[in-house]
Amino acid sequence: MKNILKNVSVFAIAITMLTGCEATRNANNQQKGTVIGAAGGAILGAVIGNNVGKKGDGGELGAVIGGVVGGAAGNVIGKKMDKQAQRIEEEIPGAEVERVDDGIVVNFDENSGVYFATNKYDINSASQETLNGLARVMQEYPQTNVLVVGHTDSTGSADYNMTLSKNRAQAVTNYLVTQGIASGRFTTQWYGEEQPKYTNDTAEGRSKNRRVTLAIVPNQEMVNEAKQEAGEN
Repeated sequence: MKNILKNVSVFAIAITMLTGCEATRNANNQQKGTVIGAAGGAILGAVIGNNVGKKGDGGELGAVIGGVVGGAAGNVIGKKMDKQAQRIEEEIPGAEVERVDDGIVVNFDENSGVYFATNKYDINSASQETLNGLARVMQEYPQTNVLVVGHTDSTGSADYNMTLSKNRAQAVTNYLVTQGIASGRFTTQWYGEEQPKYTNDTAEGRSKNRRVTLAIVPNQEMVNEAKQEAGEN
């Protein structure tokens, strides 16, 4: 099981392009909330992949993610998100959980808890068990929004892959809604083969690129409460 506080080096290209905050990448959000300030954007790179700033650069997602909250309020948010990330790891031991900026990024590829048969997008029983655990944590922490983003490898036509990534991302969103998570908390996006996180030149890389990524970010209510708690309002 990956440590919540591990170095997010798999996102190094995107993080460097968007933040330049090399010194803070090893800190958890509670620790770095007071120093990272407005240097948001790493989470966008984590969600999309290695091609931030190119075609399909995630402008819609960036608007949902917003900027990183710095100062004492950022410290308050960091504590809450650290606890939530820990709960996700407790509920889904095999999940790849990353703490990035003010958010939590959960990657589900073919080896990490949400499985899709080749060319399929139905949520099977094993995937349901994983998503049920995630839903329990989301119910415990209602002051967050959730981005669900679908990706594929480069095998097959671009149009087909775009549709497949859309169907898989929407299937995950729809399932979590059936588990009692308010639909208004979700933003669903898909990129087909356009935003690989790994090389498509190897079987292992292609397997990892066939993924659905979730980003859990503070909503405005959490931000407002954190500022009030920190005496910033």
